[in-house]
Amino acid sequence: MSAAPEPAPRQLVSRQDLAVDPLVAARSLLGSVVESTTEEGTVAVRLVEVEAYRGGDDPASHCYRGRTPRNDVMWGPAGHLYVYFVYGLHFCANIVCLTDGEPGAVLLRAGEVVDGLDLARRRRPSARNDAELAKGPARLTTVLGLAREHNGADVTDDASAVRLLPGDTVPDEAIRVGPRVGVATAMDLPWRFWVDSPAVSTYRRGTRARRVKLTH
Repeated sequence: MSAAPEPAPRQLVSRQDLAVDPLVAARSLLGSVVESTTEEGTVAVRLVEVEAYRGGDDPASHCYRGRTPRNDVMWGPAGHLYVYFVYGLHFCANIVCLTDGEPGAVLLRAGEVVDGLDLARRRRPSARNDAELAKGPARLTTVLGLAREHNGADVTDDASAVRLLPGDTVPDEAIRVGPRVGVATAMDLPWRFWVDSPAVSTYRRGTRARRVKLTH
């Protein structure tokens, strides 16, 4: 009796697809699915809101003042997660884009849980409804179980703990565009992209006096 054939690898978003300007990558990421597997199980989230960040020409970027051990992942290659701890409270996750050596990334702001709903609910027991489970960057990383150890994870590799799967293409007319949320500089640049969904986070304009505390 012959052995059963191994299942064919799934189609993931490729590194080449992500090695583009963050504004292009941000639009293309809408509708795609981030899937994360931990010892607790697997949760998948369909992205409904993202923000683009560049490097030396973007004062709101973590790479604006140059390369450091903390922001090293953001300098490429594309297709890796850039995970950082903010305010000493929670993690945020970005997908790195552009070419190797040129910094750029897309912040994952909000999504809809499409798999692993029970686990997502256990991770976010304070959510009043399922739309609130991943409504905001900190909530999104919480339901996916992302933390410091996922910094640098390759989302284009099916063997990775975190993977990026293509979703249905979102037409341009369905994409909303506006300023980024809560940044202290370059606050009016229209580099946030979203689709109509109850999971989209609440807009909050930044203030110039605001200082973001980052740790790793």
